Amino acid sequence: MTLPPSAPPSTRAPLPLLGGISAAQFMRSYWQKKPLLIRQAIPGFKPLLSRAELLALAGQDGVESRLIEQLGDGQWQLTHGPLARRRLPSLKTPGWTTLVQGVDLHVQAAHELLQQFRFVPDARLDDLMISFATDQGGVGPHFDNYDVFLLQAQGQRRWRIGRQKNLSLQADVPLKILTHFEPEEEFLLEPGDMLYLPPKWAHDGIAEGECMTYSIGFRAPGQDDLARELFLHLSDPPDELDKVVVYKDPKQTATNTPAAIPPSLLDFARKALEVALAEPLALERALGEVLSDPKPGVWFEPAEDFALIENVRLNQRTRMLYDEQHIFINGESYLAAGRDAELMRQLADTRYLPLAAVQQLSDDALELLSSWVDAGWADSERA
Repeated sequence: MTLPPSAPPSTRAPLPLLGGISAAQFMRSYWQKKPLLIRQAIPGFKPLLSRAELLALAGQDGVESRLIEQLGDGQWQLTHGPLARRRLPSLKTPGWTTLVQGVDLHVQAAHELLQQFRFVPDARLDDLMISFATDQGGVGPHFDNYDVFLLQAQGQRRWRIGRQKNLSLQADVPLKILTHFEPEEEFLLEPGDMLYLPPKWAHDGIAEGECMTYSIGFRAPGQDDLARELFLHLSDPPDELDKVVVYKDPKQTATNTPAAIPPSLLDFARKALEVALAEPLALERALGEVLSDPKPGVWFEPAEDFALIENVRLNQRTRMLYDEQHIFINGESYLAAGRDAELMRQLADTRYLPLAAVQQLSDDALELLSSWVDAGWADSERA
């Protein structure tokens, strides 16, 4: 049985996970600034899944996985999952790696491990990826555009890292591998050791014997991608807005250049964007919906029977965020204020709401919470 979550630790309390410094100090001194090697971040750490369990997960539909093989002479081969066990090379074959993305969505223990990194906002926390490699396996020297914690779970992996100025990539390779990797430091990680790397720090991890590495990654949306997603959500007006304005052109004259876009239609389009952005809280609503939207392929199992709402725990796949006016959950937004807003924020922060708090919700908020339980976004547990 899963226990109720404890209160999150103070951001100023020393954390063994961060080598004895506080989350506040880590964010101030290291986050997006410089690497940090933490010996025995989790002393005595054991893999959350056995090799067989991980490789079986890589073979499931709905699980994002990849097989990377080094073929010699600088050649690489990339295969996307699902990866049936018979498709994988022999464990005695060196130089291959299986990557399983979003393990926290499928394994409760992985989800709980990810919760230890919530000193960074949930809007930035992405997922837990597990890399299994045979001897000499790796994915080549590369860099990421996001922060990452690399936690050694089994065996040993040697990391070489460096501040890379030349970011050119090898041509005709299915992976983003640096052409001229220039390492500055080298570390051998044992189980329980962890290495933090800011964005753009080049790194190359080579397995020394069979090993597993857990990567805790973070979301770093590109400006173009975020703008595109925001515009899509801005195109959906809030429920209370029922006035539809359509384009009219009663003064349009006959034309002998029919392919030309009328200037009045361009003006109408520009005005449409201005109106969308001028709508109160439109940008806030759109941003929260984008950031709380689950990844493609994420699904929920609806409740089989009506459940009496008692203690409520968010499903491990649920993304729940909030701002000053809204509650956001799995891409949906709700205006919230007063006591209901306080309790919903408590649910988002702790991912759990005890019966005593549930009983303080208004009838409308309780009905909404019930619909989330029915949809499988949350679970109701007996008190």
